[in-house]
Amino acid sequence: MKIIPVNASRSYCVHIGDGLLTALGKEAAAVIKPGKAAIISDSNVWPLYGKEATKSLEKAGFETVNFVFPAGEASKTSAVYLEVLNFLAENHITRSDCVIALGGGVVGDLTGFAAATFLRGIAYIQVPTTLLAAVDSSVGGKTAIDLPAGKNLAGAFYQPKLVLCDITTLASLPEDIFRDGCAEVIKYGILYDPQLFAHLEKHTLAFDREYVIARCVELKRDVVLEDEFDTGARMRLNLGHTFGHGIEAQSNFTVSHGKAVAIGMAIVSRAGARLGVCDPQAKDHILRLLDCFGLSVTTDCSAPDIYRCALSDKKRSGGSVNLIIPERIGFCRIQPTPVEELQSFLEAGL
Repeated sequence: MKIIPVNASRSYCVHIGDGLLTALGKEAAAVIKPGKAAIISDSNVWPLYGKEATKSLEKAGFETVNFVFPAGEASKTSAVYLEVLNFLAENHITRSDCVIALGGGVVGDLTGFAAATFLRGIAYIQVPTTLLAAVDSSVGGKTAIDLPAGKNLAGAFYQPKLVLCDITTLASLPEDIFRDGCAEVIKYGILYDPQLFAHLEKHTLAFDREYVIARCVELKRDVVLEDEFDTGARMRLNLGHTFGHGIEAQSNFTVSHGKAVAIGMAIVSRAGARLGVCDPQAKDHILRLLDCFGLSVTTDCSAPDIYRCALSDKKRSGGSVNLIIPERIGFCRIQPTPVEELQSFLEAGL
């Protein structure tokens, strides 16, 4: 097992290893005095791991209640968010109690936002069960729900008390969902770590899971410590996301987050190469690695459609959007781009 400390505005640790779900209660009790624990999960994850999580928490002295919502991005809404808040209120959850996010990115984002706002903030623990959540969304304190105008437009920066990543839960993922998380793993290699990128090139889907997850968490930890509230260096973590979110929205979320981000990374790499910003060899390596992982590098969405969605992107600042463009493997630049130039940039990358 690896333990990675995160010393943000609230310090906590990320535990990564096999079979950790059985220790959830013990680890939770080490950071929160046992009281009530509200487990929030979805209809895919709860049947697999709900009983084990409940047993572990109750063995450690927690009284548990659970709320399960339909799996998928379509549930990351204000309506489900309010259902969670009402559930917490009806079950008399207090500030001395806690919330457990048991699931993937949607569960973690929604649960974290509910924890951040219920009673003006109660403790919560992230228990990611997807690769995407393990390497990205469970760490760093970004919580959010989607609005009709776009993804993650309502949220808060709110750090968890603990992140417990049981690698064995990844074995239950359909390969297609596992590939989704691989897009975020590749993103970290492109952004910061040529050695991580080379490991992925060598091993593709057979990569060392503990090493890769821990390395991604370390990299994100370092970025969060430098820029917790996403005003500078942390913006780089949005590589592929501006256009990826647009593709998600245009597909009515039939294109999943990871696959959309992969296409977004391909778009900015191609456009960057054509505009003389991205090294052509780096662009070729990126496209080849995405393809090796079974991730598409093209989309049927048109530039005007993606552009309209990008105008609602939360990374927009006044009349410009901060695009993240790879210059080489291991370094990406933040490039403020006027909105009137965004569509032509898109067209260069499609």
